[in-house]
Amino acid sequence: MNYRVLLALLAGGSLLAGCTANAADTNSASAATPTKSSKPAKVAFPSTYSAYPSTPTAITGVTIYDGEGGRIDNGTVFMAGGKISSVGGPETAIPADATILDGSGKYVTPGIIDVHSHLGDYPTPSVSAHSDGNEATSPVTPEVWAEHSVWPQDPGFSRAMANGGITALQILPGSANLFGGRSVTLKNVPARTVQAMKFPGAPYGMKMACGENPKRVYGSRNRMPSTRMGNLALNRQTWIDAQDYRDKRNAGKTQKRDLGKETLAGVLDGDILVHNHCYRADELAQIIDMSKEFGYKVTAFHHAVESYKIADILAKEEICSAVWADWWGFKMEAYDAIPENAALLQKAGACVIVHSDDENQIQRLNQEAAKALADGRAMGIDISDAQAIRWITLNPAKAMGIDEMTGSLKPGKMADLVLWNGNPLSVYARPEKVWIDGALMFDSGDAKRRPVSDFELGQPGEGDVK
Repeated sequence: MNYRVLLALLAGGSLLAGCTANAADTNSASAATPTKSSKPAKVAFPSTYSAYPSTPTAITGVTIYDGEGGRIDNGTVFMAGGKISSVGGPETAIPADATILDGSGKYVTPGIIDVHSHLGDYPTPSVSAHSDGNEATSPVTPEVWAEHSVWPQDPGFSRAMANGGITALQILPGSANLFGGRSVTLKNVPARTVQAMKFPGAPYGMKMACGENPKRVYGSRNRMPSTRMGNLALNRQTWIDAQDYRDKRNAGKTQKRDLGKETLAGVLDGDILVHNHCYRADELAQIIDMSKEFGYKVTAFHHAVESYKIADILAKEEICSAVWADWWGFKMEAYDAIPENAALLQKAGACVIVHSDDENQIQRLNQEAAKALADGRAMGIDISDAQAIRWITLNPAKAMGIDEMTGSLKPGKMADLVLWNGNPLSVYARPEKVWIDGALMFDSGDAKRRPVSDFELGQPGEGDVK
């Protein structure tokens, strides 16, 4: 179909209306009787948690994007005890002992969250000694955990905060394997160990991949998988083995401990969230079928450049699409990408996330969201600025299972937020201040509040605070 014709049909809704999530769309992976999908467990808010000391602080006279699609002009945000206490207009009460910051002409958003990062696992400088994200020795490696490769001194962490307002991020294994291993969710705080960075109460994720990467990596070694059908066959056999392991465990039968099958059983139990690297719409549908066959749920498809083709199905299945604004064409499965992808998903009522997958792009997710928003508006899809902010705050928090704790400026949530020097959807906007758990972690006007990696100490302008 001609690209422009396709866009016209999508904008008018006629193609989406004609694509219903019926058996013909999403029931081709197996003739087996599907099992009921696991419902991911709700994550409890930690009863006590404070990474750093904080003081009661109010930001007044500021434009607020609350992360849930709302906007407040001339607003006030008050935080105390590491949490958001109140959000409202100029009438919002402020205790007498609070520090008050005048935010006139500035903007406040929740802390920016990246659902797809490899910081720490592929740190800077990018040398072979630091290449720790892909255990590319077998197409099935659910036994590995990304956190065991994270280098906390990666300069990318502090750059992501200072330039992009990143307060939380998910570190994923790479995409060489069908089953890449467990992900880990981190708070973007300076620390000596990965344990000190781990987001409290966050569930683990499991990285899966489909399409070109696994079949290219292993097919080039003359081993399975070398085709897409090989991908699915090996996927399904792995799930069959995992089901057997879980069933024996549940029956109390003695069996040898298996780290990989423990992770897979955690997915089947709904305790570990699936983040699936996948590009083509037909393969997204194949993976949905497979998830129903084995009773797990896909939390998010990552990259998902053809999600727009099955946006209604993704909305119905409540699966998020973590996408780029405009990356395309770097391999065959990325050739049918369109810059209107995010907007079309939004129009269909599906969950949209803008992600990075890059140590530089994580520093400008606000600009990436702005580009996706502009492309949608150019197509005639009306999306508010406040909704676009949700793509990089609450929606990734939802996909990471931490939305009860962060992702929006809602009283009772962690005080993770950014004060921007202008509209965050402007190319000129920069974080002026960043708070995590109510603690001021970054201040562009205070050299003592500009955290840098130990790796960068002694560089001009860095680590030379007097």
